[in-house]
Amino acid sequence: MAITTQPKATPTRLLMISVPRTASNLLLRIANIPKQPNLLTTPKGGYFFYPAFIDSTQNGSLQHRPADQWTDEEKASVRNSAQACFDSLEEWSSRAEENDQVMFTKEHAYWMFSPATFLKSTTGQHDEEFFQAFRINTPEKYGTTQTYSPSNETMFPDEYLRTWQMLFIIRHPALAWPSMYRAMQKLGEQGVIDDDGVKGASVTNMSMRWTRMLYDWCLEQPDVPVAPPLVDAHDLIHNPEVILQLCEKTGLDKSVVQFEWPDKEKKSQHWACHKPNADENEVKLHQSAAGVMLSTLESSEGIVKDKAPKAIDITAEAVKWKEEFGEEVGELIEKCVRDSMPDYEYLKARRITP
Repeated sequence: MAITTQPKATPTRLLMISVPRTASNLLLRIANIPKQPNLLTTPKGGYFFYPAFIDSTQNGSLQHRPADQWTDEEKASVRNSAQACFDSLEEWSSRAEENDQVMFTKEHAYWMFSPATFLKSTTGQHDEEFFQAFRINTPEKYGTTQTYSPSNETMFPDEYLRTWQMLFIIRHPALAWPSMYRAMQKLGEQGVIDDDGVKGASVTNMSMRWTRMLYDWCLEQPDVPVAPPLVDAHDLIHNPEVILQLCEKTGLDKSVVQFEWPDKEKKSQHWACHKPNADENEVKLHQSAAGVMLSTLESSEGIVKDKAPKAIDITAEAVKWKEEFGEEVGELIEKCVRDSMPDYEYLKARRITP
């Protein structure tokens, strides 16, 4: 089943929800986000909450602890890190508003959710006090109340999330998850995250659950009459013209869209670290991570189609994962892939179709 969304008036803020290794940076390159007229974004197209993600993965086991094993200091540290990222995003948004520009940011779905959500997903128990420990303070201009509907398990109240038009990108888990684990391993080798963080961040990220939760939240909002636009990386790579439909539905300018970039611009060199008071080592680690995550895109001059095979046999691929990563990790990736398929198929059925 395919769901078509209707064109919408140009929004004031665009929030792109992705998952690592879903070709989201490719989408930004094709849409030519830096050259979009009257649009404001960072040199890396967003990623405001990346510093908070890095902080949380420095101790990969923390997010998997039961609520009663968190100290007040640990909860405050995670929340304050996310709050600083939010405040930075708001500064950019205010600048865009002052200049009558559209604010654009891309964030991974996992980064939007409270650590309490991850605990709930494993235990099935909703600990309201634990959820409250991580909720972000939003300015009064978004309303005097902060409502969290039952489907909103993010750190942000409904009133704030509704100020963004969301768009989504997904990719087949059998392609995304092993690629993600490779990237996490490289980040570990470079000292960006520790060994526990490699596995912890991978397990939590290797899921379409967070994307689906945000997508379904959008469908429940009274002021969102149509489904948010969603692109599958497979279509983006094999039928890149879907980007033109995405432009129609988000107000992006089709005239600057590009399908080749022969200049091989090194975007990772411009990935500034937005963490307040970041030291020199943190800045270097941040840029190292950018180099890892953008390696394929930066070495290309256009769309690389062999990164998206048309047919995928999970059982056959699982054999390769065990050979590459070892039995334990290979089995972990296979489980995450199979567990993700229902959410992926649900979202895929609702994508923009070529």
